[in-house]
Amino acid sequence: MYCGSCLHDNALAKALIQLGHDAMLIPTYTPILTDEKSASSDQLFYGGINVYLQQASPIFRWLPSWADGFLSSPKLVGWIASKAMGTTADKLGAMTVSMLKGMEGRQKKEVQRLCDWLKTQSPDVVVFSNLLIAGSLPQVKKLIGCPAVVVLQGDDIFYGGLEEPYREQALAELRRLAREADLFIVHSHDYGRRMQQLLGFSDKQLAVNPLSIDTTDFIDWEPPAAESLAGRPPTIGYLARLAPEKGLHILVDAFVELSRTLPDVQLRIAGWLGKQHEQYWETQRQKMESAGLADRYRYLGSVDRQQKLDFLKSIDVLSVPTPYQEPKGLFVLEGLAAGVPYIQPAHGAFPEIHERLGGGHLCQPESVTDLAERLRTALDDRVALRQLGLLGRQKLLADAATTREAQRFIEILEKLSKNLSP
Repeated sequence: MYCGSCLHDNALAKALIQLGHDAMLIPTYTPILTDEKSASSDQLFYGGINVYLQQASPIFRWLPSWADGFLSSPKLVGWIASKAMGTTADKLGAMTVSMLKGMEGRQKKEVQRLCDWLKTQSPDVVVFSNLLIAGSLPQVKKLIGCPAVVVLQGDDIFYGGLEEPYREQALAELRRLAREADLFIVHSHDYGRRMQQLLGFSDKQLAVNPLSIDTTDFIDWEPPAAESLAGRPPTIGYLARLAPEKGLHILVDAFVELSRTLPDVQLRIAGWLGKQHEQYWETQRQKMESAGLADRYRYLGSVDRQQKLDFLKSIDVLSVPTPYQEPKGLFVLEGLAAGVPYIQPAHGAFPEIHERLGGGHLCQPESVTDLAERLRTALDDRVALRQLGLLGRQKLLADAATTREAQRFIEILEKLSKNLSP
């Protein structure tokens, strides 16, 4: 059983199933958001509406099961999430702490509902896609009697955004849960070390499984020929949420600086824009338009699978200059799968991706000047830049397909099972 909520969880679950394993992806908080076919169950646990209402009023902690089922309907939660619901840490401190408390929190009915359902499935292992949704972990181990594994992939970002006193309270609960987990899986050694320092778990509780992507759509991919590059202006791409932690403001500043010496450079931006970041995006847009670049950038909004592929065909280099130490970097792998090289900050998971796959360049974190200079140098020779991306693509297809990650995932779980056997 895999409790998750993101595109990568969906891809990994699909790969496990394709390899012949009985895997089930269980959506939590909101339905799985993916630009691929969903592998998730039609059950939704810890539905965002339910947990919010249970936090707000005791009445909702005693609703009959039919009412809970209605409020946890994936269609209802998905519709409301698209309109208004948010997951920003500064607004959800008390609820986060309560959910982490599990059976001692206001959402204990959700814990019991999950455990009751898991009993009917008899899983060999339950995997949580992050520790923040693992408040039920001790109860799962107690009632189901199977190992509990947690994949850490950005928990610290949400935790770091909590306001006091909730941040301190949440950390105490996270450390308590960390002692209960049988194993933590991370996608980079860097992130594993940082989370060990934060949560205090041992080396024996840690395994590293490098990130991968579903390469199905890219196997027969035909990147644009080098000769075609001369027919379009040099183009930079950004493929991520429009949010401060993803560093769009750094890229926009570098784009403005670069435009002074590379007058035909273009910027293409694709990614989800949450309501909480609309003013942030407006600030970035005004920067570019004030610099006379209104006709040189384009925001494409959220893109589906085909639109993403078209986007990657239209750019020469990808850059998502995160100021925080990114634990995954999925967008880098997506770019490389299409032969698009990257320029990323030399921190977080990026140095390990660079060493493993190549296919791009690293720059100084949070340095607008260095990023602009790296982009200028790369775009000065786009033929060489494209060859660099194609080399990265070859390595990615050989070692970073989701099926390879799924194989390593099973190996990690089998080793855990042997270690836990009496």
